[in-house]
Amino acid sequence: MKYLIYFFVAIFGLCTCKPDSPILTTRNTNLPEASLGYLINHMYYSLSYVAKHRQSEFAYYYLTPESINGGQKRTDDFRIDPNVKSNPVSSTAYSGSGYDRGHLCPAADMALNLTAMSETFYMSNMSPMTASFNRGIWASLEDWVRSAALANKGLYVATGPILSRTCGTISGGITVPCTFYKIAFKDGSNPKMIGFIMANAGSSLALKSFAVSIDEIERSTGLDFFPQLADEIENKLEGAVNLNGWNL
Repeated sequence: MKYLIYFFVAIFGLCTCKPDSPILTTRNTNLPEASLGYLINHMYYSLSYVAKHRQSEFAYYYLTPESINGGQKRTDDFRIDPNVKSNPVSSTAYSGSGYDRGHLCPAADMALNLTAMSETFYMSNMSPMTASFNRGIWASLEDWVRSAALANKGLYVATGPILSRTCGTISGGITVPCTFYKIAFKDGSNPKMIGFIMANAGSSLALKSFAVSIDEIERSTGLDFFPQLADEIENKLEGAVNLNGWNL
């Protein structure tokens, strides 16, 4: 009996001390294939860091209603990503540049818990964005993606700068992208996919005017999105712009 008690104490003790675990256990499902960078897997999202441009070519994650509605407040703890092997970016690198530290994986998408929120403030998750873009049309697109994730009970999201179109550099050679992309994918029996490309500038246009095919994003970035999909499904979803069912 004594040993049985020790057994239960050990088991339940381990359970109460267990660290936060990802809400998505298959976080690498449909992970894009890196083109210019190398993969870094954080607990709640993945990214491909490009040392040459000192930012990531994509951030990728599964966005759930639980993550959106988690209630965790912003931490604003901008800092170097310890997983970056070379050319890391410090929290003050954008100071005086005139550009925002623009999130690729938005903080508001990771309100699940403290770990998820804090991970979004790694500087590897930042890209130079104009204020009118980051706080304007880009923020509107991020809001729309969260609404779509709630309506669809979860979406895969891929987002990043298009590093083949650059608009100069800031401190220490951080590339300023001219354009950014975002992709949302709903899998299941009736899969659907939508992509957007936006200039790094303010705009008053409707979100649907920025919709493009995923094939176009792949041509611009050199990335292969959702390579694990069957070719027939991938070609159908990625080859055309289909706004049906997206409430745009």
